[in-house]
Amino acid sequence: MERSADVTAPDATAPGRGTRLPAPAAPVGLLVAVLLVAANLRATLTGVGTLLPDIERGSGLSSTWGGLLNTLPLLTFAATSPLVARASHRYGTAKLLAGSLAVLACGTVIRSLPSDIALFAGTAVLSAAIACGNVLLPAVIRRHVPGPRIHTVSALYVTVMGLVAAVSSGISVPVAHALPGGWHTGLAWGIVFAVAALPVWLLRTRGDTPAASTGAAPAPTPWRSALAWKVSFFMGLQSFGFYTIIAWLPSILARQGMSSTAAGWMLFYYQVVALTAGLVVPLATRGRPDQRFTAAGASLLVAAGFLLLLVPAVTVVACTLLGLGGGACLVLALGFQSQRAGGPGQAAALAGMAQSIGYLVAATGPLLLGALHDGTGGWTVPLVLLAAVSLAMAAAGHGAGRDRRVPAPEAAPESGTR
Repeated sequence: MERSADVTAPDATAPGRGTRLPAPAAPVGLLVAVLLVAANLRATLTGVGTLLPDIERGSGLSSTWGGLLNTLPLLTFAATSPLVARASHRYGTAKLLAGSLAVLACGTVIRSLPSDIALFAGTAVLSAAIACGNVLLPAVIRRHVPGPRIHTVSALYVTVMGLVAAVSSGISVPVAHALPGGWHTGLAWGIVFAVAALPVWLLRTRGDTPAASTGAAPAPTPWRSALAWKVSFFMGLQSFGFYTIIAWLPSILARQGMSSTAAGWMLFYYQVVALTAGLVVPLATRGRPDQRFTAAGASLLVAAGFLLLLVPAVTVVACTLLGLGGGACLVLALGFQSQRAGGPGQAAALAGMAQSIGYLVAATGPLLLGALHDGTGGWTVPLVLLAAVSLAMAAAGHGAGRDRRVPAPEAAPESGTR
């Protein structure tokens, strides 16, 4: 159960408190390095949704197999995330991030090869690499950023991540149609971001001393914390909605008569609105560490957007509500993984738990929606289900938004659980 007392975050400079990055020459250097990693966290994933009709036609995949292709990254995130904190403790954060960027580039190449096996194998490899960045960025921010600014820095990296994702959604189909290779080329172009980020993190490996070399133990996963479970479910339910939109919004709109190119740009519009919302959230919540009603209210906007998506005449309104609510929920979900931790080492453990449980929940989304579409022959039942999931997200967000901390083991009181 969750401990009753809040825990003051430990000094980020204290020895033996988990893996640390080498001290940057200037704060802007660390920020640039973080943003370069953020640019890689969605670029190779979001274009799949817009290319899915071409992929299904070219490879003969059914909607269910198409849903599995979009679910595979989430299953890989869920399996890999619990391992990242311990790997970082053993090898060093910068070394692990640099290695993951190299693996991401290799996985992107494999996925673009003309083979169905390579399509799924490359997706699994690049997703495992992305999981490292997903888990480590909240820990990096928790260690190097003062508490009051965590939400702002989280919003910046979510903005870069979302901007690149939106561009990927918008241009993947035009790239596939304009260049040789078709959809294979459309899947491959995102490698440029991994190539750009890798040298920066290779430079940061200098002096990156693993915490294991100091004899410090890694922070355990906070399975017994009720707050950690709320953060995890909020992460999972918002990811359930987001990845389902990324996977199936173009197909939903195509069923309503929209062209694949126009549907791709509508997905781009949704993500631009989400970016705007993500930038506004830190300003709207500045000085207010209790974010229960912000998280719950944003979730209700998402529920309304899914229901309005049933009405083709108000598609733009539906995508606007989905973007506003979804963008706010994403920033909050990632920010909670830093803000609710009792220290930098605990942040990696909390992020690993939140993203393992969260992506396991999210993984059911694209596959379930694809199966429901095949079974019902339409999108009404799937969209109503998504609205119901968003209501559950409002409840989880109300709990995760409370101004509390998951206590670090060494700082936790001996009694007083609730």
